[in-house]
Amino acid sequence: MMLAVAGAKVSLAQQMDVKRDTVVTVSDDRYQVKTNGFWDNWFVNVGAGAQIYFGDHNKQMKLSERLTPNFEFNLGKWFSPGIGVRAGVNGFKIKGVTQNGSHSTGERYEGKPWEGYWLYNQEFNYFHIHGDVLFNLSNIFSGYKEDRFYTISPYAGLGWMVTNDAPSQKEVSANIGIYNTFRLTNALDLTLDIRGAMVNDRFDGETGNRSQDGILSGLVGLTYKFKKRGWEKPSTVVISYSDEVLNSLRDKVNKLSQDNEALKAQLAAAGDKTITNIKVEEKILAAPILVTFPINKSVVSNEARVNLGFFAKVIKTGNKNVVYKVTGYADKGTGTTEINDRLSRDRAKAIYNVLVQEFDVNPAQLEVAHEGGVANMYYDDPRLSRAVITIAK
Repeated sequence: MMLAVAGAKVSLAQQMDVKRDTVVTVSDDRYQVKTNGFWDNWFVNVGAGAQIYFGDHNKQMKLSERLTPNFEFNLGKWFSPGIGVRAGVNGFKIKGVTQNGSHSTGERYEGKPWEGYWLYNQEFNYFHIHGDVLFNLSNIFSGYKEDRFYTISPYAGLGWMVTNDAPSQKEVSANIGIYNTFRLTNALDLTLDIRGAMVNDRFDGETGNRSQDGILSGLVGLTYKFKKRGWEKPSTVVISYSDEVLNSLRDKVNKLSQDNEALKAQLAAAGDKTITNIKVEEKILAAPILVTFPINKSVVSNEARVNLGFFAKVIKTGNKNVVYKVTGYADKGTGTTEINDRLSRDRAKAIYNVLVQEFDVNPAQLEVAHEGGVANMYYDDPRLSRAVITIAK
């Protein structure tokens, strides 16, 4: 039996699956959120309400006689939970009184009928184009909360106020206001917009002792928030491995080495000079590694680079014939098929470049692949689908 073994070259390999546990920890810091892309957090708002114009002589009228309808449309975007911008247009009709006849209806106003001071009813159409910067004080001072019912957002901006009724006028305006929102659903808010706008005294066709005329308006409306809406909290992915299984693997390798030495000793004792060394091939593989990415990004974070450095060290000290597959993925629920295909490819290439260029891993031991957009791979969490997985083939 010993002679049958003599001269043979024995190759033994042991490979075991290493159990992996993945834990996702979401930050509880209410002031810390992930930055979204340019096309996220857009909203559209429509509203209707009442307005009052402050002209040279309008204070002579009763308040109820000065009120007119006002309508508004806005398109905006939140760059963070606390700061946003919007552009919009509002207006309809202004009512007042005039002494010089500008925009007069031809009817004399009877409120102040003393001699030498005649006032006529005034009415003209206008529209107001404006841009505003909004400051969400609720999120700034109390931190971001996705399901907060009420938020208050003061704003300031500039605009362009126009009347095409003769005598026509176009003037720059300055605007301040308070934008109040009441959450109805995840996508829909009820709004109350209180706005004050200042414009040159000549806008109504009449100049007097006032340096500025003004419009005060209040509008109730609805705001629809386009997807993607809201902000995600930063998260940390921790991957741990079973020490019990790793220790078992080490014990099996040690036993194989001991068996090899015992077999060599037995063959030597048989006195056969042609016996060759029996080789035990230890095939120790690096455990799989998962690297996640923010939405629409393929930049490798410094934290991930640290883990990749450890991974590279295992590859370089292990079996040189083992090839590792670097596979990129993207979240199927975000972006188009073309975008996800490109993004998953870029992510895989980014990990490949870090391993080769920064940690000197042999390119021959790496294979790059990408799977495009995939459904949730782990724990029904789309953030774990925006990833690159590197594993031995």
